[in-house]
Amino acid sequence: MTAKTLRLTMAQALVRYLCNQFTEIEGERVPLFAGVFAIFGHGNVTCLSEALETVQDQLPTWRGQNEQSMALAAIGFAKAKRRRQLMVAATSIGPGALNMVTAAGVAMANRLPVLLIAGDTFASRLPDPVLQQVEHFGDPTLTANDAFKSVVRYWDRIVLPEQLLQSLPQAIATMLDPADCGPAFIGLAQDTQELAYDYPEVFFEPKVWKIPRPRPDRDAVAQAVELLAQAKRPLIISGGGVRYSGAEDKLAAFAEKRGIPVVETIAGKGAFTHHHPVHAGPIGIVGSTSANALAKEADVILAIGTRLQDFTTGSWTAFSRDAQFISINAARFDAIKHRALAVVGDALESIVELDEALGDYKADPALMQQAKSLFAEWNQLLDEHQAPTNAPVPSYAQVVGILNKVARPEDTLIAAAGGTPGEVTKGWRVKNPNTFDCEFGFSCMGYEIAAGWGVSMAQDGPGSAGGTPIVMLGDGTYMMMNSDIYSAALTGHRMIVVVCDNGGYAVINRLQQAKGVPGFNNLLADCRVQDRANPLHVDFVKHAEAMGARARKVESLADLEDAMIWAQGNDGVTLISIVSDAWKWVPGDADWDVGVPEVSTFESVRAARAAQEKIREAQRLGV
Repeated sequence: MTAKTLRLTMAQALVRYLCNQFTEIEGERVPLFAGVFAIFGHGNVTCLSEALETVQDQLPTWRGQNEQSMALAAIGFAKAKRRRQLMVAATSIGPGALNMVTAAGVAMANRLPVLLIAGDTFASRLPDPVLQQVEHFGDPTLTANDAFKSVVRYWDRIVLPEQLLQSLPQAIATMLDPADCGPAFIGLAQDTQELAYDYPEVFFEPKVWKIPRPRPDRDAVAQAVELLAQAKRPLIISGGGVRYSGAEDKLAAFAEKRGIPVVETIAGKGAFTHHHPVHAGPIGIVGSTSANALAKEADVILAIGTRLQDFTTGSWTAFSRDAQFISINAARFDAIKHRALAVVGDALESIVELDEALGDYKADPALMQQAKSLFAEWNQLLDEHQAPTNAPVPSYAQVVGILNKVARPEDTLIAAAGGTPGEVTKGWRVKNPNTFDCEFGFSCMGYEIAAGWGVSMAQDGPGSAGGTPIVMLGDGTYMMMNSDIYSAALTGHRMIVVVCDNGGYAVINRLQQAKGVPGFNNLLADCRVQDRANPLHVDFVKHAEAMGARARKVESLADLEDAMIWAQGNDGVTLISIVSDAWKWVPGDADWDVGVPEVSTFESVRAARAAQEKIREAQRLGV
């Protein structure tokens, strides 16, 4: 019996396949791909756009303003959906495709799924060189799209229409695999997009994808139980994998039952509400004194769903050299880091099995009491830094305090690079789970507003937090990428954008001067500008209004609170601009290993070098 076929172009087949992929969220079947962000050019407009136009009611296409930002919006969406529902970002060839490479790096570093599709050169090579083609004299197979290979989990170039039959299922399986999760890239040769092929009908049958939950090895669990049962001062580090596994409740119950304090990474922040009984604050360089004190004294650290980035580990100075790690992670690569006892498996299932095998073990109740006392001291310090003062210019901490006060429990705080990650990781007190998004895996300037657009899209449907995205960023980041204010205003999505104007790249100026280098090329006043005494400042209110937002500039914390209440009542996009202090920060007590010149004419740099060498002396060995 001859199999039934459908004669479709490669582009039409790709789109039809995407439309027939589904997933389940909170027991409800929903499309796996919620939509497509696209900017059309000659490499995708004649074929891919034709295919997308016919399904726009089923698979909506959203017009982006910049290829990088629309891919960042897709990443923000995926994070808000906890990797259970995805978006596509599609672009033409050449510069449009390369604009997405940075976003691919964000998704790769943060283990987040997004399907990136770009046009490519001609498979036939007959019209070479085509518009926007880069030519490698010794390798004609190389195109601009090869640049994605270092920043995606799955990469393919379709030069024959039948290759979709193998490539698309593999791309999706990669993006949904907890161990391999990350971006997938597919390049579409221009002449192949147009070709018709008799695709098997079964290829387009609806498929419901379920994210696997790999169980840990029994022997590994037994070894973890043996080690943890001997712990006198255990500590749990909760990472992003806890959120993506949906393991928050299981971890909370485990920690309460066993009397073990829980500290959080930047990606893991939001698994617990701020005042949860086992929560002891964020750990690391932008962490709390409470979490860092517990880490320094811990003898066994149970790290769950974290890749143990340097901001979590204080460049591996945050722990005793004698401390032992148990690492629960779906990815073997992450689980074995720093001589950890690796428990490779899903966070939720691994916690359940560890708990069942641990018997009646409980930590000394004095440990949790100490954690509560340290955390109370940390909260008091936050209160002091966030309290209004008579200072003429408010600090970041004070701005965070006002935003946190006005934010509704279901609102999501979004931040990324610059001075905001440290201030919000330390100072934002999470009211509801899954309402905090600080992109610091790649620390990508420009993520914030784009992600706000994506998170706003994600607020509808099962498993969503609802509420309004509150985007907090600095003036430097705003200038780098702001066009999705227009995107959200154009499409009717809602967000509040708060710009802290501190006159340049203030936090990197802080690092520069902390390592002995005089302020140079970071704050506007230290740059090569026409008038250093009075450098040109952007009117962010007028700029945002020109892109369709409502906007207001405020001078004081009281005005900021009024403006936030006003913004909560608005539809669409609202921007609030406030001048903030470039020199005041909530203190931290963890070290960071960065390069400092070994020789310098600056005495301040030589002193910083000596201090840096002491930091390195305190590091744990990595083998």
